[in-house]
Amino acid sequence: MPTRNALPWGLVVAACIGMFAATSTGSTRSPFLPDMASDLAVSLPAVANLFGITATAWGLSSYIAGRLSDRIGRRVFLLASPVLLALTMVAVANVPDYALLVTVTIIAGLCCGAFTATAMAEVSVQTSVSHQGRALGYVMAGQSLTLLVGVPGAAIMGAAIGWRGMHLVLAGLSIMAFVAMIFGLRSNGKSSEFSRKQSGSPGLRDAMTGPVVRLFIALVFERVCFGLAAFYYASYLRTTYSLPVSAVALPLIVFALGNISGTIFGGQVADRFPYRRISFAFAVVLAGLVTLPWFSWPAGINVTVALGGLFAFFNGLARPSLLAALADVPTAVRGVVMGLNSAIASIGWMVAAVVGGWLYSGIGFGGFSLLMVIMCVGAAAVVVPDSRLGQQQIS
Repeated sequence: MPTRNALPWGLVVAACIGMFAATSTGSTRSPFLPDMASDLAVSLPAVANLFGITATAWGLSSYIAGRLSDRIGRRVFLLASPVLLALTMVAVANVPDYALLVTVTIIAGLCCGAFTATAMAEVSVQTSVSHQGRALGYVMAGQSLTLLVGVPGAAIMGAAIGWRGMHLVLAGLSIMAFVAMIFGLRSNGKSSEFSRKQSGSPGLRDAMTGPVVRLFIALVFERVCFGLAAFYYASYLRTTYSLPVSAVALPLIVFALGNISGTIFGGQVADRFPYRRISFAFAVVLAGLVTLPWFSWPAGINVTVALGGLFAFFNGLARPSLLAALADVPTAVRGVVMGLNSAIASIGWMVAAVVGGWLYSGIGFGGFSLLMVIMCVGAAAVVVPDSRLGQQQIS
């Protein structure tokens, strides 16, 4: 069994950098959709569909890599995935046509899923149960950094080097994640390894207990709510207040800062309050209540921006408690559960994209508030039956 440290900082920082690199390879594409479509002689929706392709490959890879890592160890995924991701970014920078871009995008999504699932599993295994909320919160902050730094930075640099040059920068970022992970694994000693020859080791059916399944249902609901905000907040601002593209940068920065601060503080809450499902339920319901005036009461740009930051804070506050609760499973199936975390989260993202588009073109943004409240309250209600389950490590 691996040694669990209070907070293995080297590994946590490396996983955060890797999370930032992985999410940036997809999210930073958004400012360049028209340029990519023109360069490759395809429609804008065809390039936008790359987000869905990435999410599908990411989710599938997360499950497969997570399950394999419980058998053969996680080191190979943690080190090989960033290198392969860097190579795919170089390939994207040189693709001659759309068909090849789709192929490379699928490979990139597979690399991202393999890294993020095993990184979260390894961090949770190497961290003592009393600090898992903080550790996983710091790792997930890498995703929020993409909103705060990645997308704006890509837009600024892309103006000078173009979308192809930007993918070369992303390749360098992936190599940085690889180097950081080398040092992270060394600083933490031997990574957790499992033998192929284990007899009677728990499988997927053993991992998918009732409490875990209910946590996954809550995860889908929560991701639908956050996905609606992440995908359509900028459009809501522009439509409601007639803002130019440049004017939505500051509200999005406030949103990202709220999410980062909530995630970091949520890690503290997850570790200090033993009933993590209660912490999650309380925070996610608060996030849902904020959405009522946020999308249905245009009281002014300042009020809307403040509500957006408040929603992001409460949503970020809920995430570490949910992840830490998912980590309370036997060590031998930690990889498959954390892999399923990414795979199931991608379902929420896809539902948000589809349903949000229908609401946007149908009943308008007022429908967003109602749906987001339902999702948040539903996420809380699903985990309440297991609320007496505190911090408990089953090994």
